[in-house]
Amino acid sequence: MRDERDQFAELSTVRMCFRGEGDPSGEPLVLIMGLSSQLIHWPQELVDGLGERGYRVIRPDNRDSGLTEWKEAPSQYYLRTIARDTVELLDHLGIEQAHVVGASMGGMVAQLLAIEYPSRVLSLCSIMSTPHISIGMADGEVLDELTRPLPPDREAAIEQIAALYAIIGSQTYADGERERRLALATQAYDRAKNPDGGTRQVTAAVIAPDRSKSLQELTLPALVIHGAEDPLIKIAGGEATHAALADSTYLPFDAMGHELPTPLLDRIVAGIAENAARA
Repeated sequence: MRDERDQFAELSTVRMCFRGEGDPSGEPLVLIMGLSSQLIHWPQELVDGLGERGYRVIRPDNRDSGLTEWKEAPSQYYLRTIARDTVELLDHLGIEQAHVVGASMGGMVAQLLAIEYPSRVLSLCSIMSTPHISIGMADGEVLDELTRPLPPDREAAIEQIAALYAIIGSQTYADGERERRLALATQAYDRAKNPDGGTRQVTAAVIAPDRSKSLQELTLPALVIHGAEDPLIKIAGGEATHAALADSTYLPFDAMGHELPTPLLDRIVAGIAENAARA
């Protein structure tokens, strides 16, 4: 399913889909989403909120996700490959430096961007992520649900996706988020579904080395956001990220799971903007 806002960039090894929103003349801010997720998994309210604060908001589909090209070969890549894709997108757009915000696996990629391309990153925000997959790792039942193949029937597949969102999402806001989760599951399924991409992304996250020591060497403004109700990357991952980043602000939410709940978006937008303003 195509949207008129979707744009495409021919990078060195992949054709990337992205959207550019907000203030075209504002400071660039890149949003990197996580495992098996698309750029639409960033709530539009969050994107609009950052745009209203004067930022040029850029959100890509990672390789193997959404409308970005799905590569059959090579069969495996690394988190730094996704980080390099993001830098190449900035090059394509003529952007020298940007604020970088990543969620879940996207938080891992954002951390790598700051580590490996420090001159390109103005500020860092790591949301519901971890410096290493072993810190805050989910229980086996949650991982089983995450990796369960989708059924071939569209309605059944959408129901399974929405059920996963409910399992890993915020339990406090479960009733209020139910319709949004179903709508997002429907939109994600109809927009793009790559049966193999998630497996390659999981492997990239699992084989990535611990970033804790490298994060300790960063001096840029950083914000760490995490929820106490997160069963996929438990809050220990956020605590470890905050501990590793010397100049970081920690914004924990008791009622946040592995999602960006609507009632918390204003506070999350404000936190990101306040951290970026420190750059």
